[in-house]
Amino acid sequence: QVQLVQSGGGLVRTGGFLRLSCAASESILRFTQMRWYRQVPGSSRKLVASITAGSSTDYTDSVKGRFTISRDNAKNTVYLQMNSLIPEDTAVYYCNAFKARPAWGESANYWGQGTQVTVSS
Repeated sequence: QVQLVQSGGGLVRTGGFLRLSCAASESILRFTQMRWYRQVPGSSRKLVASITAGSSTDYTDSVKGRFTISRDNAKNTVYLQMNSLIPEDTAVYYCNAFKARPAWGESANYWGQGTQVTVSS
């Protein structure tokens, strides 16, 4: 069973920055993509950023130019650097490991425990 352990997050003022980390219990190269989602109360989780095994990245429009997703394969860790934070970024952030072709009996998705990010105005 893959485990994803998140760290980082917290309370920051508008314009501030935070870095989230997601450490996997096995090689992240086994996953098609590593992703960060966020969720606010009453809404579904929304994809924020993704990075492939080849380090191609993609972002939702609202965070482009402010957030950066990166990976350290040697440490089996994915990061989300969040700059120029605004109150609308307030949410619980979840790390996700996705396999496009999971083996039989294996899950396609694994999730971190979630971490709260709160941006005050």
